[in-house]
Amino acid sequence: MPVQTEPVHTGEFIVSEGNNSISRECVALVAELTLLPGTVLGKETATGTYGPLDLTADNGLQVAVGILWDHERTGSTGKEGVIIARLAEVDERLLIWPAAITEEQQAAAVEALKAVDIILRQGEQP
Repeated sequence: MPVQTEPVHTGEFIVSEGNNSISRECVALVAELTLLPGTVLGKETATGTYGPLDLTADNGLQVAVGILWDHERTGSTGKEGVIIARLAEVDERLLIWPAAITEEQQAAAVEALKAVDIILRQGEQP
């Protein structure tokens, strides 16, 4: 029998977040992407659009600022999406990082997320 892998569901990476959706923001996403919930995001400083963390960029996408809430597929002009922008605990095992990220780069990204009060946890806390 073939093995099936269930994808990460919308918001499944959340351990806890602030009341009344204070942790979430509706933001513009960069164009031509397919993104999964839990993708660590950066923000282009010139356009204010959000995209996957890109450690080789020099336009703001190299700094972690949030985490994508849901599956998103953007067209040629981008689209809006919801991110976790602050005041949340997340399960680090369910986050999606760039493929070639080093331990040092990931540690720096974790610190950048801490700066906006997004704390990484090892699974759900009791």
